[in-house]
Amino acid sequence: MILNLLCRTKAALLLLATLVLAGSAWAEVITGQVVAIADGDTLTLLTPAKQQIKIRLAEIDTPESRQPYGQKAKQALAALTFRKQVNADVESVDRYGRSIARISVNGVDVNRALVESGAAWVYRAYNRDKSLLQAEAEARAAKRGLWALPESERVAPWDWRRGTKSQIAQPYAGKPVLVAATSGQFSCSPRKTCGQMSSCAEARYHLEQCGNGRLDRDNDGIPCESICP
Repeated sequence: MILNLLCRTKAALLLLATLVLAGSAWAEVITGQVVAIADGDTLTLLTPAKQQIKIRLAEIDTPESRQPYGQKAKQALAALTFRKQVNADVESVDRYGRSIARISVNGVDVNRALVESGAAWVYRAYNRDKSLLQAEAEARAAKRGLWALPESERVAPWDWRRGTKSQIAQPYAGKPVLVAATSGQFSCSPRKTCGQMSSCAEARYHLEQCGNGRLDRDNDGIPCESICP
């Protein structure tokens, strides 16, 4: 019996060690010099071993190059990082082979700095740092960066990429939301659930125009998060 117990204990310890190692597989920090800026949230880092690593900044999303403020967002990232030594706290690797990371330069959190200056949105689908939402709200209230643009030009990058350029960003509960420009196609009757929504635009219409609070259970201004970013 004692031998059996020892075997089980050893197996449990091996399993625990495996889980710890798996959980920390991407918990690494890469140090190097930034040698290229692709856009407002993507750069290339050259390590001391002369290896080039493409980094996608985690938890934020900047306007695409052809969007309003896209080039300025790229310039903002360049001003913070280009030709500088940075630390990249890598979280994972995406399907394009880019390392997803929080970047810091001399103790400055670059991801946060871009949000605070109004050069980036918080990427809600991938955000884990809830304090970034407050930083975004403060940048919006102060009309910094992209938040000084006309409302019709403030389209979230993820919606731009989906081709929903007809949607207009408007403030709601301290966070940006999108209201379809053709909202006349929707009606407040009957009262619908998330499962009955035909699109994110319809869900936003029912939340904002019809006051259907059931669609936003966590009160973060985003209805039906299974279909809305």
